[in-house]
Amino acid sequence: KTSPNFFLLTRLPEKMAMAAILLLILALFSNSKADQDFDVRQHLSTVTRYSAVKDIVDDSFLPSDIPDGCTPIHLNLVARHGTRTPTKKRMRELEKLAAHVQELVKDAKEKNLSLQKVPAWLQKWESPWKGKLTGGELDIKGEEEMYQLGIRVRERFPDIFNEEYHPDVYPIKTTQVPRASASAVAFGMGLFSGKGSLGPGRHRAFAVTSESRASDLVLRFLEVFILKGYGKSLNYRMGVPLLKDVVQSMEEAIKAKEDNQAPGSYEKARLRFAHAETVVPFSCLLGLFLEGSDFQRIQKEEPLGLPPKPPQNRNWRGSTVAPFAGNNMLVLYSCPANSSSKYFVQVLHNEHPTRMPGCGGTDFCPFEVFEERIVRPHL
Repeated sequence: KTSPNFFLLTRLPEKMAMAAILLLILALFSNSKADQDFDVRQHLSTVTRYSAVKDIVDDSFLPSDIPDGCTPIHLNLVARHGTRTPTKKRMRELEKLAAHVQELVKDAKEKNLSLQKVPAWLQKWESPWKGKLTGGELDIKGEEEMYQLGIRVRERFPDIFNEEYHPDVYPIKTTQVPRASASAVAFGMGLFSGKGSLGPGRHRAFAVTSESRASDLVLRFLEVFILKGYGKSLNYRMGVPLLKDVVQSMEEAIKAKEDNQAPGSYEKARLRFAHAETVVPFSCLLGLFLEGSDFQRIQKEEPLGLPPKPPQNRNWRGSTVAPFAGNNMLVLYSCPANSSSKYFVQVLHNEHPTRMPGCGGTDFCPFEVFEERIVRPHL
């Protein structure tokens, strides 16, 4: 039997109704033994915290073994900003939601309806951001996410981050949005921690470059599947300037290697910090999270159909494609002359090797194959 409270939700605007329904669903989950393994923190689309999903991997995929003698020589990072506070608009919506929940509870009590399945905390719930006048900034959790990510990247690729810092060797770029630039700073503090002389943590100063909004074509692109993902070809076409920039940096790294340029005289990593609207189109251009043989369709820049609806399994989930601090890393490797190719590209999504349909479903792809099958069709 449908609860009378459900019909009260129809008086709310659609977004508010959905939020209220979510809270009521959570109340049911908290009392259901059958759903004890369900963690709502992994199902919040692109407002999911990194820690909740960063270790979710495709168990059916076996990452490549990096051949002996292959060493990383350059890294491209495209990362979303870390966890932020709600925007001012969302804060107002949460306050309206809290007021409406109280109305529902009051109405239920007046009508002697059972509140047995509604947790006590929900009956007295208020928005944690009640009365806050600003929003959208990087919060403490987001700072920690980016700081720890910087440490892990350095520890994972010591051959890349073994040079004395210089902004031409390790350029850090960001959009002008404060939460993105703050994320770049937090990441840099982790990446270069212990490498300087500032304070007990031996931090060092480093440069973060931000272009004007009018000229920032690489990081600032014009909801998640329909508005940013594979739903329309225009969406992932917006990532082409960034893809060009990534390939150009790889070509420059290869030239530096071939010319035996002196260490410290050329770029070894290009580190970018932006938004979901950056990470999602870029992931699409790489062909990540595609269902079946859809890669050929995006090569022709055709729109794809919607992914399967829950509870069916699907690869495309906003919570894993672009959570807060979500990231793609493209690592360029130099391999011995007797290898099938002299240079390879490895793709990692949220720090895990990820299959590329354009490279035969592997995460470790000859550079010339990567360039021909993934990059060139979009140029």
